Amino acid sequence: MRTTLDFTPLFRSSIGFDRMLNALEAASRVETIDNWPQYDIAKFGEDDYRITMAVAGFSQNELTITQEQNMLMVSGQKAGEDEGQYLHRGIAERVFRRRFELADHVKVVGASLVDGLLTIDLKRELPEEMKPRRIEIATGEKLPRAGTKQIETGKQAA
Repeated sequence: MRTTLDFTPLFRSSIGFDRMLNALEAASRVETIDNWPQYDIAKFGEDDYRITMAVAGFSQNELTITQEQNMLMVSGQKAGEDEGQYLHRGIAERVFRRRFELADHVKVVGASLVDGLLTIDLKRELPEEMKPRRIEIATGEKLPRAGTKQIETGKQAA
């Protein structure tokens, strides 16, 4: 039995977490599970990731990889239909579209197709302003105060 969670109280009391809450809400929805094509997601190091998909029977020009903001989409469509008469058809060649939700600042750095495996390399690249930085502490000197303004008195409001 699956229950749905109500994230409304969290939306009211949090600022800047709406993307995370939307992802949790989307994950909690019941969706039809299509596990084709199979894929692996691996983490290499602190900021490096790799998605490997089994796309046997698809060529490089029949696969499309697109990234829009924080969504990576991999799709495949066979170019033409074989004219042969099949006695058994076990190799899946149906159209597919697989979506991966990416965290902020994750970029695709490369993709390759070798032996029926599509490999997509990803890297999280934080901008310089978001990286931790050390703040030097001055010794023996007072920092200048920010200028304070005095409110003028004696003037009548019109």
